Amino acid sequence: MAKSSPRQRKTIGRVMHEYEHGELKSGRSGKAGKVRSRKQAIAIALNEAGKSKYNSEKKNRKNRTRSERKETRGETYQQETEGRSHVGAQQKRESSRAMGGKNATRLTKAGAKGARTRARRDGDASKDELYARAKKRRVAGRSKVTKRQLENVVRA
Repeated sequence: MAKSSPRQRKTIGRVMHEYEHGELKSGRSGKAGKVRSRKQAIAIALNEAGKSKYNSEKKNRKNRTRSERKETRGETYQQETEGRSHVGAQQKRESSRAMGGKNATRLTKAGAKGARTRARRDGDASKDELYARAKKRRVAGRSKVTKRQLENVVRA
């Protein structure tokens, strides 16, 4: 069997994580109940990653793309329980600043540096002034953002 790609290894790891935490279900839409057998969990993991030796290359590719899309949308049990999303999230379940998320709490290193620079450049404007500028530009959702986010919106 050929070596698996990093993406496939990640999928296998995710499925095994779900099994270990009792979140892995079998059957269509999980209707057959929780997976209790480790061997079955491994089989499901290989199937989702597109590495099953029992499927054709075409079927493996189809399974791999389906599970990649599921991870991208953030619809896996692991992502649901941990409140996370994949880096390639499609504007639905983004959670970190690095992913462009709205509900991010931590900045990336580059983002923090940029924020400090912007704060030095335009640190004298109050939140009310920034809000007024955003209102003039008809920015949606301006009432729910912080001062720093308003600065970013007004500057853009």
